[in-house]
Amino acid sequence: MFNYTFGGDEFLYVEVDEKGMSLEAFFQAMAICSKLKEMHINGITEICAANASYMIRFDPDVIHYQKVLSLLKDLEKEITINNAELQTRVIEFPVFYQDPYTYETLMRFRDHHQVMAEDSTFNKNTTDIEYAAAINGYKNVEDFIEAHSQNPWFVSMIGFVAGLPWLYQLVDRQKQIEVPKYLKARIDTPKLTIGHGGCFGCIYAVRGGGGYQMMGITPAPVWDPEQKLEYFKDSMVFLNPGDIIKFTPCTKEQYENFVKQVEDGTFKLKIRNANFSLAEWKKDYKAYNKQILEVLNG
Repeated sequence: MFNYTFGGDEFLYVEVDEKGMSLEAFFQAMAICSKLKEMHINGITEICAANASYMIRFDPDVIHYQKVLSLLKDLEKEITINNAELQTRVIEFPVFYQDPYTYETLMRFRDHHQVMAEDSTFNKNTTDIEYAAAINGYKNVEDFIEAHSQNPWFVSMIGFVAGLPWLYQLVDRQKQIEVPKYLKARIDTPKLTIGHGGCFGCIYAVRGGGGYQMMGITPAPVWDPEQKLEYFKDSMVFLNPGDIIKFTPCTKEQYENFVKQVEDGTFKLKIRNANFSLAEWKKDYKAYNKQILEVLNG
């Protein structure tokens, strides 16, 4: 059952699932927000999707708060996990795993990490990705990278800092990669680091503090106030809730070449439109993931 909470005279916050976060809750929130945008309701001025929740802003001089509440409750009944679909984008991001940039940073903040805890059985020089592979039961880092990059990721929300996407991998819960955040947050993280904390992945849009384990780095900007690259033509924030991301490993040479392309303004991402059905995904997620990623080759 949804939980509705008013914030002052202009905001209405909706929790989609009080039991906790799940792909079903993320997806239903996205689908409702997408429907709301399509309806173009006079008086609703902002729609913001988040993890298993969403918030709207409305003008009480234009639309009564009870009408807003009634409208959202109607959408709760209309759009369920069994019939919700999203028109979205599938986007391929190159990732340089085990790169020297995040390595230098993680070693600089090793005393903030779990491997340095008094009861740790790990070597103090264990890297973040080695640690993540071990605690998730993978034989080696190569197997972990395959699992991290083979199945796509769902953008559940944008936040924390400008343009940063929260990512949830499209696999069964038992297959979810889960790692704790650093025991003590870092005061530095390289720009465009691929991070992971709890069940969420992310792309650090800018350089700054952080506590997620660092898996690698992408050359592809996700936030650019100057909108230099072609894919920023519509917004300085590139990704949207509901987007689907495919990480593809790249070499050091490929990464450096991509960075040069970013600098000279010629870098492009592979972006394709697609329709995503949660009901179809739940029937056979492996087959559906393969099908949804095939659009990248079209």
